[in-house]
Amino acid sequence: MLAAGVSFNRLMRPYMISCVLIAGLTYYLNSFVIPHGTVIRLNFKSLYLNSKKNTAAENVQLKVAENTVAYIQNYDDKYKRGYGFSLDKFEGNKLIDHLTASEIQYDTIADAKYHWKISNWKIRKLKGLKEHITTGAEMDTVIMMEPTDLVYSKGQQETFTSPELLDYISKQTSRGSKNVVQYEVEYHKRIAMSFSSFVLTIIGLSLSSRKRKGGMGMYLGIGLALSVSYILLQTVSSTFAINANTPPILAAWIPNIIFAAIAYFCYRHAPN
Repeated sequence: MLAAGVSFNRLMRPYMISCVLIAGLTYYLNSFVIPHGTVIRLNFKSLYLNSKKNTAAENVQLKVAENTVAYIQNYDDKYKRGYGFSLDKFEGNKLIDHLTASEIQYDTIADAKYHWKISNWKIRKLKGLKEHITTGAEMDTVIMMEPTDLVYSKGQQETFTSPELLDYISKQTSRGSKNVVQYEVEYHKRIAMSFSSFVLTIIGLSLSSRKRKGGMGMYLGIGLALSVSYILLQTVSSTFAINANTPPILAAWIPNIIFAAIAYFCYRHAPN
């Protein structure tokens, strides 16, 4: 085709159109379909491969509303129950409301989220030097936290769809939590992986279009090596971001940036 006068850019056109379709399908699968399958996979590993999930947490403290901080001494995710619970409300630097409860139970059958039942509770309302104490056996209440906010299991970010990831990141960031790097990396990685089809296709087409005496063995080897290097770099950059405080968006896009430069080099040296 090149010898007949077809330009390399014209030859690339159907490949780029295919890349648009592949990129869209890849993003849809990574964002909405695969996370549901990951839940099944992790449950299978936990049940049959002795890969125990983290189902407990200790000394959890998080911001649940403006000037409101919750604390749970011990939490069991298997039963969605916590012990040694307290909820403090502040006005400026002053504590104005202090709630304590021996147990807190998440309502899994409620129609809406954030419903909890607290047992053996006591509320101290502070106003200057005076305080008013109220006690009770049980009380249903709404607290802006969920079980997923309290316990982190390895690979949990892979079970969230992209909208759920974005919502979780926004919620945890507003609470001042710093344990969101792996979620941010996962969110940006799904977008970056969609664009990888363009980069790798340009590299593959540029290498395969060059005809050489003796066949395509060398260029096939180069293409496979570059593909393996891309996957390896993607894994390393994600791990590096989580453990070395690298900006998540940069870590997710580093493989595409580096291989985009390689793709441009291959494109410039492709036969025309």
